[in-house]
Amino acid sequence: MKLPVRYRDITAAAKRLDGVANRTPVATSTTLDERTGVSCFLKCENFQRAGAFKFRGAYNALSRHRKAHPGIGAITASSGNHGQALALAGRLLEVPVTIVMPSDAPRIKLDATRGYGGEIVLYDRDSERREDLAERLAAERGLLMVPPFDHPDVIAGQGTATRELIEETGKLDWLLVPCGGGGLLSGAAIAAHKLTRRCRVVGVEPAAGDDAARSFRSGQIERVDNPQTIADGARTDSLGEITFAIISTRVSDVVTVSDEAILDAMLFLWQRMKLVVEPTGALAVAALLSGAVKPEPGARVGIIVSGGNVDLERVCKLIGDR
Repeated sequence: MKLPVRYRDITAAAKRLDGVANRTPVATSTTLDERTGVSCFLKCENFQRAGAFKFRGAYNALSRHRKAHPGIGAITASSGNHGQALALAGRLLEVPVTIVMPSDAPRIKLDATRGYGGEIVLYDRDSERREDLAERLAAERGLLMVPPFDHPDVIAGQGTATRELIEETGKLDWLLVPCGGGGLLSGAAIAAHKLTRRCRVVGVEPAAGDDAARSFRSGQIERVDNPQTIADGARTDSLGEITFAIISTRVSDVVTVSDEAILDAMLFLWQRMKLVVEPTGALAVAALLSGAVKPEPGARVGIIVSGGNVDLERVCKLIGDR
């Protein structure tokens, strides 16, 4: 099957991002290795510009858009990380950007998006679909849509994180990747398939938003309406057409973890590794610590830590309520 994104697209994206995106560090932990019985390599995208991997895809897509459509602004719908990443990319590339964001998005993400110069249009998750509002505004204002995950250029940009990880660590036996709409997981799977073919790529999503896991097993796109989870970056209704096609053919499995397991993993990363990670960013570590994924003893396991934009007030309340 010919996929809409190929490894050469990731290589091209890496060239566009060179000197613009951060080449984020790979962290290890003796404690984590001892607890899990494997060798873990954490790709720390919480140190990426705008605080998450989303900058890679946003910049790659917007740079190509500016070249093809000079003078035309862009719009997206995002719960936060893609929105602020696109706003920052727009500032760097001098492209005006509008972001449709939920009214209950973490304040840190709303403030950062405004700080990067993005125009925010708020919507109510319970009464509107963000995609419908964004598409209407795009038509009214003549803007180009840059979706948060279901776009070849976005996926190719996200794949550069795994490309860098494997360049640094060498062959991996497993790669654990957070999954919301599947852009990061799709790019990771394409890169891993090319660079370390025997690697098992596993997507991880919150149990309350298990649409990707159900889609992976049913062979068709499944949906979940407004999933309630602390992993706000993974509160997508479904995979996209492009991400579903890639995940169906390049990913080994998609598993789910509870909010409690996510919170435990996040606290482990904060306390033992001194990594400021948001709940969504801790999904892959949660799968390993909770046993949702059980690699063979001694396996080399890559883990994408997807972001660090923590709503401290909200998370501290969650910790206090335990």
